[in-house]
Amino acid sequence: MTMQPPRTQGMAELAELVAHLDRVVVGKGPELEIVLAAILAGGHVLIEDVPGVGKTLAAKAIASRLGLTFARIQFTPDMLPSDVTGAVYFDQRDREFVFRRGPVFAGLVLADEINRAPAKTQAALLQAMAEQEVSVDGTTHALPRPFHVIATANPIEYEGTFALPEAQLDRFLVRAAIGYPDEESELHLVRETARHGVEVISQAPESTAPPINLPEAQHLLRDVTVTDEVTRYIVDLVVATRQHRSLALGASPRGSLALTQCAQAIALLRGRTYVTPADVQDLAIPVLAHRVVLRTELWGSQTDTLQVIQRIVEATPTPDAWDA
Repeated sequence: MTMQPPRTQGMAELAELVAHLDRVVVGKGPELEIVLAAILAGGHVLIEDVPGVGKTLAAKAIASRLGLTFARIQFTPDMLPSDVTGAVYFDQRDREFVFRRGPVFAGLVLADEINRAPAKTQAALLQAMAEQEVSVDGTTHALPRPFHVIATANPIEYEGTFALPEAQLDRFLVRAAIGYPDEESELHLVRETARHGVEVISQAPESTAPPINLPEAQHLLRDVTVTDEVTRYIVDLVVATRQHRSLALGASPRGSLALTQCAQAIALLRGRTYVTPADVQDLAIPVLAHRVVLRTELWGSQTDTLQVIQRIVEATPTPDAWDA
């Protein structure tokens, strides 16, 4: 039996994972590829989408295939920071104070409807995301490594919600959406539900492949080449957000770094060890749209940051000499 080189073998495993996710949430491979790219790049993901499109199912499948412990936190307006981080309690048997870990101590945390939590609770999660540790009663506790958050928010419901602060939005490497399935995918889903029941359909299909070692997969990103031309293209896109007349605030250098990291990750998922301008274009909206702010006079108009970033992509020249 011929053994594959480590790099080739790792890329094949990642390609299988993308195909597996496309079976988990039928027809949504491209959208979940972006979510997976963010995790592969070491970041966190915010999924803004309506209920019932498979966000929880996808998160569980990603955790399972990457060998990560999984925890789901349902955020509510009355939630306290200790409900996320854990709390210190007095153990009467041992007569000492003991720290009981909260659900944030997992490899992959699904923060469901994060915008329903008050600011203080959001801040507790922000520290975990930014520093991979939490502070409780003056003591710092390290979170497991790797540690990733997939947060969800309902974009059409505002009653009983709290806007995410700009600092927290910027901590998400990617803001993505899954969207409704196409007609054929939904037809397949309904047929399978009629044959096997909701309980079977709500479970992710089993994969025969062994779990992927996430730290090893993340290490492969170092082998993905970003040429000087593509680097310049990334910086041009980000600088253009600071100069666009529709934006009051453009993306910071963190946006350039995030776009580079995600482009390397998605190139790897697509079976390449180099980044193309097309990789960058596919990620420009998910990586940059939540890092910019519209001018106040455009609030309530038909213009949003997604449209502005799309216009910037269309207006920014692509590298001329590119051998795809």
